[in-house]
Amino acid sequence: MALPVNIHVDLKNNTMKKNSVFDVIIIGGSYSGLAAAMALGRALKNVLVIDSGLPCNRQTPHSHNFLTQDGRTPKEIAAIAKQQVAVYDTVSFVAGKAVSGEKKANGFSIQTESGEIWQASQLIFATGIRDVLPAIKGIAESWGISVLHCPYCHGYEVRNRKTGIIGNGEVAFEQAKLIANWTKELTVFTNGAATFTGIQRDKLAQHGISIEEKELVALEHTNGQVRNVVFADHSKKAVDVLYIRSPFEQHCGIPEMLGCELTEEGYLKTDASQETTVSGIYACGDNASRMRTVANAVATGTAVGMGLSRKMIMEQF
Repeated sequence: MALPVNIHVDLKNNTMKKNSVFDVIIIGGSYSGLAAAMALGRALKNVLVIDSGLPCNRQTPHSHNFLTQDGRTPKEIAAIAKQQVAVYDTVSFVAGKAVSGEKKANGFSIQTESGEIWQASQLIFATGIRDVLPAIKGIAESWGISVLHCPYCHGYEVRNRKTGIIGNGEVAFEQAKLIANWTKELTVFTNGAATFTGIQRDKLAQHGISIEEKELVALEHTNGQVRNVVFADHSKKAVDVLYIRSPFEQHCGIPEMLGCELTEEGYLKTDASQETTVSGIYACGDNASRMRTVANAVATGTAVGMGLSRKMIMEQF
């Protein structure tokens, strides 16, 4: 149910106050969304953060490579961030999933799964991406724990362990070159006939990297910690960690619904100010960048919040 046009609920003290629309609605309340909210809130802009509470790294035991927070759980970092953002009375929160959006004469409206409709003159999507994992039993349960996407996020913790890469061809070759920095016990699991060139095979062999072409059917794991790769012929190979570069899709379809374009890789297309191809709609974090780290999410969220607030201030002067 939509709130009356001239009021909204202050979610901090459950009172009502006049405010026709928010200056900015941020969809996504993880690292980039909260960083944008802090920058905007400190610039005295009225902000609403809508968040479903399902960040993509929710299974990951620890986060790394982020100064001052190295080794904390993603949940801890997000909780501290939200606590600090909530100090600003210019920022409000709604727990729920945004399901649709509409362009209005003076901005945009966003509807949540519960039927509430919220309005703002500007939108920021900090909604992340969804990994499309291979249909191999055990991968989803181990994702972010011992099946990893980024050696810069987790490679130090699993250095010198029995490591595998699930992939094939040029992509897997390039990934093997990178992962070999962290371990010398490395196998590429091609899940079928390998498509490496002769030169690539020779290069991998020179570095002691083996190629396993058997079909994969499952991962044996304990609470997400991989123990063995299981093949279609029922044989197994022991591994401690696996890397995979999986395809992805946008976690939220509202930007495309509103006309925002995607890049060839599938990210939201943005300009130098991180504005999408639709005026008044911005994107930050994983949905618009290859650099999939907490540090980058915070950096891009802060940049969007500061840049957008400055633009609004100048236009209103």
